[in-house]
Amino acid sequence: MVRGKTEMKRIENATSRQVTFSKRRNGLLKKAFELSVLCDAEVALVVFSPRGRLYEFASAASLEKSIDRYKAYTKDNANNTTVQQDIQQIKADTVNLAKKLEALEDSKRKILGENLGGCSAEELHSLEVKIEKSLRTIRGKKTQVLEQQIAKLKEKEKTLLKDNEDLREKGILEAPLVVPTLNCVAPLPLRDAPEPVKSDVETELYIGLPGRNRCSNRPSG
Repeated sequence: MVRGKTEMKRIENATSRQVTFSKRRNGLLKKAFELSVLCDAEVALVVFSPRGRLYEFASAASLEKSIDRYKAYTKDNANNTTVQQDIQQIKADTVNLAKKLEALEDSKRKILGENLGGCSAEELHSLEVKIEKSLRTIRGKKTQVLEQQIAKLKEKEKTLLKDNEDLREKGILEAPLVVPTLNCVAPLPLRDAPEPVKSDVETELYIGLPGRNRCSNRPSG
């Protein structure tokens, strides 16, 4: 009698499903045992029935030992896989960054007016538009900074004027002092300066050679 091909779908009849489970479970456990003996392989098998009953097989000393070995292997393999993926991603990112850096350096040289020989008319026009836009932005920022500085100076001036007015109201500060010029400054008398000594000695000025009648410039009488 030739057996037909079994259709792979859930068996609806509960009795038939339980019978099939028992037969195939025993066959699976037998195959696992044969594989471990014939091929000297470490085999671990875990099966739960539809009702939640556990069936297990382990060619090692215990099923826990095989599970621990499986966990260690998958962990190391996962770590190695992750490291390799990270390395590949880093390499790809490095290549992309190098390309972007080269493009930026080329754009910088063109903005400075270098290496324009290979540029087309469209590229030159686009570069001109970018430069003009940058200049407008820079000039606007410069104007804003200057306006802010002027506003701060005006505020400082108002504060100083107010402080000056407050001091005048309190009588601490008098009217603004006028610094006299040097021509208007009278010499100050020195303290404890000795008075000039009067001398009774008279001096005369004579004009002429010695031994002759000398003419004096002193008035007579």
